[in-house]
Amino acid sequence: MSLFLDIGTGSGLASSTGVRPYLPPLLAGALARGDIGIDFDGTDFRFLESTAFLAAIVVLAVVAFLVERSAWRSARAKHRRARDPFDILAGLLGLGLGALLFAGVLADNGEKVWIGLLFGPLCAALGWIAIGGLVERVRTRLEPDQAALLSAYADGAALILAGVAVFVPPLAYLAIPGFVLLIIGARRREDQKYAGLRILR
Repeated sequence: MSLFLDIGTGSGLASSTGVRPYLPPLLAGALARGDIGIDFDGTDFRFLESTAFLAAIVVLAVVAFLVERSAWRSARAKHRRARDPFDILAGLLGLGLGALLFAGVLADNGEKVWIGLLFGPLCAALGWIAIGGLVERVRTRLEPDQAALLSAYADGAALILAGVAVFVPPLAYLAIPGFVLLIIGARRREDQKYAGLRILR
């Protein structure tokens, strides 16, 4: 049962970093510092709750906010591609943090950390493709202020998922099939759109 709960927590935290990579590790680190539902102390991943690590995440979050705000207020904002270099860097950061958080959760109870290091990035990738891709597709059609608000909603969703992963681990298992269904639905809509374009030709 302990391993089942740990995997639920780890996969949920990893998935949430794929959605947005900044707030989930801050929440996990803050809770770990108070030994509330999670604890990295005494493991090789204790740096995840260190002041220096959390401060670095805060700096990255601020930089991300400023970059996104600038991009969406520029004249070219609505014409940029769904994934620009900064989005890709944020996604890669989410993959790395997902691996660390998943492994850290397992290490706390003496479980095999390779499970987290292997499957953490996979969970994060699903979150990034499903929710991150959805956000990017939607906000390209919005005004700058609305686009910024949509990013805030994504941050909120990531934070909620991280909280659920820590306090109600079994529910976190639902995130993976949910992401898969979103990805399949998005692919079907894309196929239908291209099929419609071919008919028009």
